[in-house]
Amino acid sequence: FLCADSQNHVWTDVTRHNSGLPPLAIKSPECLGLLHQLERSRDVWAQYYCILKDGCLYLYASIRSTQALGGLYLQGYTVSEQVLSFKQAVIELSPPSEEFQTFYFCAENETENKRWITALKTSIQKWLPLHQAIEDFMNRPLEETKM
Repeated sequence: FLCADSQNHVWTDVTRHNSGLPPLAIKSPECLGLLHQLERSRDVWAQYYCILKDGCLYLYASIRSTQALGGLYLQGYTVSEQVLSFKQAVIELSPPSEEFQTFYFCAENETENKRWITALKTSIQKWLPLHQAIEDFMNRPLEETKM
């Protein structure tokens, strides 16, 4: 698992548990389906069955897999649509800092790409790191923060 925020808490335990499950056993996924990931070292696209849940993208060899091949913790990542050299729109996942890797995915068609982009953005935003949420709260005008 690649993690941009290595805080060890319950959420990490849950995602580790989920990665040991078959894809259809993950309850209430936010998005699921086939995605192709660009493997930059070999310059090829590999197909995975993917499940998005709580800011984590689980990658499976197929829908019949018994457990995930791996997953990406997407906290802090930004999601955008980019056009690479072959004129196809892809989903770019950019890390919060340069020590982490940028990922490229594409779905079966443009409609699916847009569905994944919306789901990824929503899932990541739900899981703003706690320190960011506290900072946002502290930066509000005083009258907004009174109980």
